[in-house]
Amino acid sequence: MRASELKRFGLLSALTEEDREALAELLEVREIADGTCAFREGSDGEGLVLLARGQLNLKSKSQGGRIGSLMAPYHLGAVSLFALGKHEVTAVAEGDCTLWELSRSGLSRLADDSPQVAIRLGEAVITELAGLIRPGLDALVEHSRK
Repeated sequence: MRASELKRFGLLSALTEEDREALAELLEVREIADGTCAFREGSDGEGLVLLARGQLNLKSKSQGGRIGSLMAPYHLGAVSLFALGKHEVTAVAEGDCTLWELSRSGLSRLADDSPQVAIRLGEAVITELAGLIRPGLDALVEHSRK
């Protein structure tokens, strides 16, 4: 994997090339064969997952089965770098997939080795989360005005 490949992921696109190089050194590569589970609903979220190649089908027992799919490049689990929680879905490879993963321990090493990069990654996660939450908050405020 080359650091320049990380620019394909929206979460990481604002990082500098040097930032992405520091991050790339800590990513673990996982090859997932067709039909193999990448992670299971209810298991502990352990960090950032970058779907670098392929497609993951998402299923949820609580939602009654298949709920969608993700195609590379896609990232998920960024918040689990900073907060403990469970996977909300099961992800199964549709064809062969490549995942790049940054664990919480990898983030800790990044913070030790390149603190500014860890801060910029944290800022990117917060910005993304705020963008996801904002529409719900706007709807809540609008509803409370009625």
